[in-house]
Amino acid sequence: MIDELKLQAAKAGMNGHLGLEFVDLIDVKPDPEALDLVPGDFALQNQVLPLRKDGEVLVVLIGAIEKLRSVDDLGVLIGIPVRPALADPILIRQKIEDRFLEGMIAELPGEDLTIDAGDETDLADLQRMAGEAAVIQMVNLIFAQAVRDGVSDIHIEPYEREVKVRFRLDGILHDTITPPKRMHAAIVSRIKILAEMNIAERRLPQDGRIKITIAGRSIDIRVSIVPTVLGERAVLRILDKGTAMLGLQQLGMRADMLEQFRKLIHVPYGKLLVTGPTGSGKSTTLYAALQEIYSPALNILTIVDPVEYQVAGIGQIQVRPNIGLTFASGLRSIVRQDPDVIMVGEIRDHETAEISIHAALTGHLVFSTLHTNDAPSAITRLLDMGVEPYLAASSIVGVLAQRLVRMNCKSCSKPHRETDDALIALGLKPEDYRIDFPFMKGEGCDKCGGTGFRGRRGVFELLAVDDEVRRMTVEREPASHIRTHALKNQSMRTLLGDGRLAVLEGATTAKEVLRVCQRDDIL
Repeated sequence: MIDELKLQAAKAGMNGHLGLEFVDLIDVKPDPEALDLVPGDFALQNQVLPLRKDGEVLVVLIGAIEKLRSVDDLGVLIGIPVRPALADPILIRQKIEDRFLEGMIAELPGEDLTIDAGDETDLADLQRMAGEAAVIQMVNLIFAQAVRDGVSDIHIEPYEREVKVRFRLDGILHDTITPPKRMHAAIVSRIKILAEMNIAERRLPQDGRIKITIAGRSIDIRVSIVPTVLGERAVLRILDKGTAMLGLQQLGMRADMLEQFRKLIHVPYGKLLVTGPTGSGKSTTLYAALQEIYSPALNILTIVDPVEYQVAGIGQIQVRPNIGLTFASGLRSIVRQDPDVIMVGEIRDHETAEISIHAALTGHLVFSTLHTNDAPSAITRLLDMGVEPYLAASSIVGVLAQRLVRMNCKSCSKPHRETDDALIALGLKPEDYRIDFPFMKGEGCDKCGGTGFRGRRGVFELLAVDDEVRRMTVEREPASHIRTHALKNQSMRTLLGDGRLAVLEGATTAKEVLRVCQRDDIL
């Protein structure tokens, strides 16, 4: 995109004698005084960003030379000479939304939106609140900013004197904006309307879905609203269907584990489990595995909730419990569709577990997820669900446990000395790293939002089910025995051990690994 814009600038300079310069907004910040000269609604609608004043001339940024007409209109509107320059349109939109959102909150009308949304507020008042232009703009900009920043969840939290909007980015919640308390009921009502919820019901929890398109991308949003003593609390999970899927090599697996995992996903039949808490990247790993084994000769079917990625050539079924389409009922239908590979989004009950295991035993390759702390615990969890030990032992070929750790920002990462306690918790001897330490830590910069971290990668623990693990499964031995066997005889690397290698490489910090991985000495 940037190369294309530079080419546009060059052509404009040669052919139109306009002399357009290209500005990199990563390194150059707009002047606040220049920003104040242009109305926010005009900037947002026309995607023009004021950059600086050169004497009496205002320099504004556009994303394409087709926007030159908007520059002319702006000059007429504000009554001063305006000169255009080119920049990345994505960064232009980001800067405009950041500035306009702040300004809109500061300039919101007061009395018009001061409504006490108590239990007696009628439906007409709620609909009027949700239809206010300022409220609609506020909700739209919250969505746009969240999608632009790659946020996974939006939290709207009422407190006694304020409302907080927080974004979960790279697994961590960050404060973003603080709308006026008077807008809380209006914002929640607007979200309810979009999610087709009952806006008059404020005493019971509600769930819904919103489908929107932002910048040409199809976005699915799962909405959960629960009542609290200070008002309704909303959490919105963002599912960006336009997000590119990762390949196996992009997940962060080390070469030895990647080779072993590839062998497991290419077996002709059996069951492969991926375990971890919500938001640990399990579905991303399974979709990467499906991409790896995909062939036009295979019939691949998935049943998930929700459909997070659109995959060409794969049949995807969305769970709909309200009409009786559950994981179990959908799985029964899938096995009659002549599948070669089946992906079950989550094993939640005995029925789903048993059907998936029988599918694996009858010649199908079955991928699924489970919520357990480590790989060996997945086997005992299935037995606790009521699966017969001999069925589990015969069907499961491997279990992959995983977590996501934030990576040090490459732009501001500097050498760092870890504390003795952190090194001991990682299983390292502090005395070995007092003189020559390989550790790194991000100091915080504009590119990482001051966090010191940018992006995430997985840490993994892979258990292959061999004859000894099958014997232990049949005899119902505890997960700790399976774990001990895998560590001694399979050279299994634990989640903490995989994270330790990432710390030694300078890719992340000890504190970050310990945040998501349980210490081996307390297992």
